[in-house]
Amino acid sequence: MAEADVPHTGDTAATVIQRDPSPTTAPLDGVARQVQVVQLVKEFTFEAAHRLPYVPPGHKCGRLHGHSFKVEVRVEGPINPATGWFVDYGDIKDVVKPIVDGKLDHNYLNEIQGLENPTSENIAVWLWDQLGRSLPGLVEIVVFETCSARCVYRGPAHGQSRF
Repeated sequence: MAEADVPHTGDTAATVIQRDPSPTTAPLDGVARQVQVVQLVKEFTFEAAHRLPYVPPGHKCGRLHGHSFKVEVRVEGPINPATGWFVDYGDIKDVVKPIVDGKLDHNYLNEIQGLENPTSENIAVWLWDQLGRSLPGLVEIVVFETCSARCVYRGPAHGQSRF
């Protein structure tokens, strides 16, 4: 897995994961095998405050409050027969952690560009937009607002790119 620094807005350096787009189906022993596709999930957490500006008057979420958010980032792709893996979990962490720690953790989400209405749904879409170009195989973002409430986002509808 190779990494390359790419420019982006913000103070945190972005990392992009580059992988072989067409892994071979023949392992080192030369015997052809079917390509195996896997999904990997890496979890991240952050603490943040927010308020929802468009809820009805008196709604509890209209008041300033905070959460211990959990985010699951799911990637999918073929196992490389030479390495035995799709991507290193550390490479996923190198892409996601600077965004989570540098932009979300211990911040007031309403003040972040694109999160002026920081619902779980909008946080999931925002994360997708932040990560999508740097994280090959991204298939799902799950944002847990509480232990029992979460939003699952699987990218733009009907396979349309947001980029």
